[in-house]
Amino acid sequence: MSGKITMGADGKLVVPDKPLIPFIEGDGTGVDIWPAARLVLDAAAAKHGHEVEWVEVLAGEKAYNETGDWLPTETIDSLKENLIGIKGPLTTPIGGGFRSLNVAIRQILDLYVCLRPIRYFQGVPSPVKQPELVNMVIFRENTEDIYAGLEVEAMTSDAKKLRELLEETFGWVIREDSGIGIKPISKTGSQRLQRAALQYAVAHDLKKVHWVHKGNIMKFTEGAFQRWGYELVKEEFSDVAVSWADCDGDAGDKILVQDVIADIALQQVLTRPAEFNVVATMNLNGDYLSDALAAQVGGIGIAPGGNINYMTGHGIFEATHGTAPKYAGQDKVNPSSVLLSGVLMFEHIGWNDAANDIVSAMESAISDKVVTYDFARLMDGATEVKCSEFASAIVDRL
Repeated sequence: MSGKITMGADGKLVVPDKPLIPFIEGDGTGVDIWPAARLVLDAAAAKHGHEVEWVEVLAGEKAYNETGDWLPTETIDSLKENLIGIKGPLTTPIGGGFRSLNVAIRQILDLYVCLRPIRYFQGVPSPVKQPELVNMVIFRENTEDIYAGLEVEAMTSDAKKLRELLEETFGWVIREDSGIGIKPISKTGSQRLQRAALQYAVAHDLKKVHWVHKGNIMKFTEGAFQRWGYELVKEEFSDVAVSWADCDGDAGDKILVQDVIADIALQQVLTRPAEFNVVATMNLNGDYLSDALAAQVGGIGIAPGGNINYMTGHGIFEATHGTAPKYAGQDKVNPSSVLLSGVLMFEHIGWNDAANDIVSAMESAISDKVVTYDFARLMDGATEVKCSEFASAIVDRL
């Protein structure tokens, strides 16, 4: 019997036999990749006696064309009420127009964790020599930092007002033709992200957690993030974790927590990726880091993402790439990002067997060199298939 996913008194999700899950098809290639992903998700669920009641909700261009609203209230209400949802890519104009819909959904639902697991699938073309060493999970803070949207446009009355206030109050002199953005980093926002990262490490028996920051320059924002992270370890996780400074790098059976400057981190995940398990960082750093890591294992087209509030139970899982409108309707592009985001969603609701089967079947298809054009052009002897055919190949291997 179908029903809504709810949050239990114990803080865990209560999932009915046939959960109702809203989906947003997505703009551009969403018309191709979502049906392909849904085919695989349904087949894997059915194999283990599960079924999803999918309910379409609208956002992006499809919503605007049908309702005149880029992000209808009904969509937000459905995502709030049903807790879990999945979405394809949504259009975000550069330099003007409406605000990023992805950011808006994250902030409206307070989805403070952007969960980005990065791992290699054997056979996927990669620009690095040992992509199999990349196996880590990024916890990117989703609601603060530069992405909070607290900014004023250059050479406007608002910019003038803010410049004058800053000069009068703090003595900060800012060029008259400057746009100005505010970078909030709170103890609350930092520690709830760091807490989620540490809890994930405990649950998955991972022994290294890194705080990535630029606190050597931004001492009262990113530097505070680092400091609050270490305080959290001592206050709430001292029985299972220890900071490098308190153990000189020898954590024994505990989780070793350390920090690394963001620019150094971008080097080290390339030169010695095996040293990283779980990484927690702020919004902008996390955006750069997760996409750079995705490139090491085959590109953004195979990178999943989830936006989660572990306290309320809300989770929206999404393709991490853009809309690629020139390929829309061609049944051409790789559906792996939204499909693997569905895998994350299944794991989140406790359907681990179905999730594991999808991963294994995808690995099998790629190992057999049955792949979409993005991989086929980089592989010798590959069989290039359409988006829908790649999904069918995965289903055949479940």
